[in-house]
Amino acid sequence: MTRVQLLYKLSRPVDDVLMKSINNAHAVYGIEQIKLQPSLDQILVEYDASRLSIDKVESNLHRAGIPATRVVSGPATAPPPATA
Repeated sequence: MTRVQLLYKLSRPVDDVLMKSINNAHAVYGIEQIKLQPSLDQILVEYDASRLSIDKVESNLHRAGIPATRVVSGPATAPPPATA
């Protein structure tokens, strides 16, 4: 099993309907855990990458009624070279 965590930004405020959708998404085969972040505007999705691809995870989130967009962190950039 290969556990992967992805961070998603929610496009609407959390309400009872959205919380129910988040709870129901746990039933998707391969999604291990969905944690609402303390900021209440993001979720952390932990899934088994040997069972699901990122596209399948996102498809299942949207199908469950969770309006989420993946937060993509860019590669680390090297500092500019020193000038003499």
